[in-house]
Amino acid sequence: MPPSHDQNAGATHIRKRSDESGGQKRDLSYPPLPQPLTVPVYDNHTHLEIEDGEEGLDYREHLDRASSVGIRGVVQVGNDVATSRWSAEIASREPRVLAAVALHPNEAPKLAAAGELHEALAVIDELAARPRVRAVGETGLDWFRLPDDDTRDAARAAQLESFEAHIEIAKKHNLALQIHDRDAHDDVVATLKRVGAPERTVFHCFSGGPELATVCAENGWYMSFAGTVTFKNAQALRDALIQAPRSLIMVETDAPFLTPSPFRGRPNSPYLIPHTLRSMAETLGTDVGMLAAQITSTTELVYGTWESDPIRIEA
Repeated sequence: MPPSHDQNAGATHIRKRSDESGGQKRDLSYPPLPQPLTVPVYDNHTHLEIEDGEEGLDYREHLDRASSVGIRGVVQVGNDVATSRWSAEIASREPRVLAAVALHPNEAPKLAAAGELHEALAVIDELAARPRVRAVGETGLDWFRLPDDDTRDAARAAQLESFEAHIEIAKKHNLALQIHDRDAHDDVVATLKRVGAPERTVFHCFSGGPELATVCAENGWYMSFAGTVTFKNAQALRDALIQAPRSLIMVETDAPFLTPSPFRGRPNSPYLIPHTLRSMAETLGTDVGMLAAQITSTTELVYGTWESDPIRIEA
């Protein structure tokens, strides 16, 4: 069973990053601080609950480093009941943090198999009513990690059921929707159109090419770019960035994962946003400050300001 809300409330981390290095030794040192931004931005998707790196930074140290280089605030994202509770709790007492709550697509099959999916979704619905929870996410579809056995169809069905339920929760509470889309572009788009996308729908860690960027633009869906846009082999992502309307672009870390170049493979943190933002500005042939100002305005349009309560739909 996941830890209870009370057990997590004072914790600086909930879990440690799993080893996905394929047995290769990772450099676990955090990269140096980048040159500060002159115009502040937000990291609209991060996982401060995941411990990574040899220094063992807690969430306050990550936020302090981020503040020192011009990161005004973050959206802390839950992946299951425990991390969603933790995210909502941290946001309630840390002014630099807003929360997103959800069950990750890869959690849905496990919960469904245990007969606990509906109960877990009810907890997410309850957490979504809290004032500093501003998004439902990350939710969506992940066809990359589907099992290759006779449980495959059930896993797909559980992910779809969970995704549809999260869409309805976001609309019920007038919250943004943060989408996890891995190897599932067509099915994600089809589900959004069939169920009805929330007014503010964000493709977190945008992973499509210009074609998906065009679909997002046509539907008014936001595209959040992570450190992957800096990778040498990610030209399709950069082409998508160029294709995307500036008013629909945001930036994120997905920390501690997807550390931007030139520090790929090392622990990621919100303070490394300037590397991604500067790479984006170079790709777009625009001034970093102008891009930062546009992204900041867009981020506040999607999530509200970090200082105020959100606009809620009256029951």
